[in-house]
Amino acid sequence: MGIEIDNLTPNEIIEQIFQRIQEKNPIHIVGVNVDQIVRVQNNPISKKIFQNASIVFVDGKPIKWMCRLLGTPIKERITGPDLMEYICQCLAQYHVRVFLLGAGPNVAAKCGDVLMKKYPGIIVSQTYSPPFGFENNPVEIASINRMLVESHSDILFVGMGSPKQDIFIYENMHIYNIPVSISMGAAIDFIAGNVKRAPKWMIRCGLEWLHRISQNPKRLWKRYLITDMAIIPMFFNEFIKKYNHGK
Repeated sequence: MGIEIDNLTPNEIIEQIFQRIQEKNPIHIVGVNVDQIVRVQNNPISKKIFQNASIVFVDGKPIKWMCRLLGTPIKERITGPDLMEYICQCLAQYHVRVFLLGAGPNVAAKCGDVLMKKYPGIIVSQTYSPPFGFENNPVEIASINRMLVESHSDILFVGMGSPKQDIFIYENMHIYNIPVSISMGAAIDFIAGNVKRAPKWMIRCGLEWLHRISQNPKRLWKRYLITDMAIIPMFFNEFIKKYNHGK
């Protein structure tokens, strides 16, 4: 449906991240969910971003189900917050420096405190919550890039929501030149405790979207209940094509 997925386990993702940190060759890592698959159909910028990303991991449970039904099962699905914590857990022993960019005022700083406490050895080099509308302000973007360069970070976690976070990384990663940039969505908010995550049973059953609607119905109901429903006819079209091809 327009996005090529890297069929990697979390450990394989960690291995690639560690290698890229050593090579100092900037890469972009992004997770794919239903919303993003729907978006790339009509958004050429988003499509280009996913085509150029070095690693595309499966963030949404429905994507895992669809891959299996289409005969291309993935090894493992991992959510953005879980991947972020797993990276910090695995790389803390190497004193990796991470920069947290995004979320509301002071939320990234709180997230940084949580990560350093849970994973001794990880270094949160700096945090910054950009003002609303920063993406349209060249002066602010230049200031953020200077901040990122001067932080000498190994990994940049960006939590601004998609596609804003993806576009920022895509357009600036070769300016700030941090080895690994990862689109994290609401991970910074979740880890900081600013937004409550769904219970584990809902995450396992692919119902995290329902919990998120209950947390912020005004902002999210249309996305999950109208926009993202476009995935259903798209999936059936792919399924029928595969079935007819196999006959």
